[in-house]
Amino acid sequence: MSVNAAFLRHFRNRRFLSKMAATLCVKLLPKQGWLPLTQSVRHGSKAVTRHKRPMHFIKQKLMAVTEYIPPAPAAPPGAYPRETKSVQEETPLMLILKRNLEKVFQDCKMIAVVQDSSSSAEDMMSLRHRLHKHDIKVKFFPNEVMRSFLNNSIYCNMAPLIFGPTVLIVSNEPKVKEMLKTLRGSPQMTLLGACIENSLLSAEGVLSYSKLPSVTVVQGELVSGLTMMTSRTASLLQRHPAHLSALLQQYVKQQGTDATAEEAT
Repeated sequence: MSVNAAFLRHFRNRRFLSKMAATLCVKLLPKQGWLPLTQSVRHGSKAVTRHKRPMHFIKQKLMAVTEYIPPAPAAPPGAYPRETKSVQEETPLMLILKRNLEKVFQDCKMIAVVQDSSSSAEDMMSLRHRLHKHDIKVKFFPNEVMRSFLNNSIYCNMAPLIFGPTVLIVSNEPKVKEMLKTLRGSPQMTLLGACIENSLLSAEGVLSYSKLPSVTVVQGELVSGLTMMTSRTASLLQRHPAHLSALLQQYVKQQGTDATAEEAT
């Protein structure tokens, strides 16, 4: 009996809950033909001014070109280590080499800077021997010594040429043609520039300088031109009176022939 009673009680509870749910649904759901309790009302369209107006493409380009680009923020102080300039003291050997280099620039009228591209000792000896035939010498100085001397002298514009393995080809007289002819036989030696008679020249300038005639040829041409001008002046001075007298005689003859012709008529 206890089991049947529990079952009946459970069945009655379920039936009661179903009836209660049905009544609630009927009350909440709207009936046919009725309006809902809450109705959404849509208002008319209003002018919205928050939208961006269209911009002409030329103005867009102008705005893009003239747009301000802020500079990159500078590094805060102390972010990078301080640059310490190391002052290297000149040794007695460097002072002696600088003194010798200064003497070379004072005595020699041609000082050429040549870059040595890994030439062997035999090639360098052969080059020095061929240059020595024309009284041209090869000097070796460390780059530190040459830069230290050039930076404090009137030849400071030659300092950029001193880079890497370089040698100096010097001579008391500007023998440019002989130097270029000798360097053609050594492809590992490249001419960078030269100081010829206190004038700094590039490699192309040295080549143009070599095509100029020598001083003796120029002096001979000048003397021959002056003598030719004086001889022409003398001939012109002698020619003018004779030419004038011949013209006057011709004029007199023409006047006489004209007068006889008028009398005949």
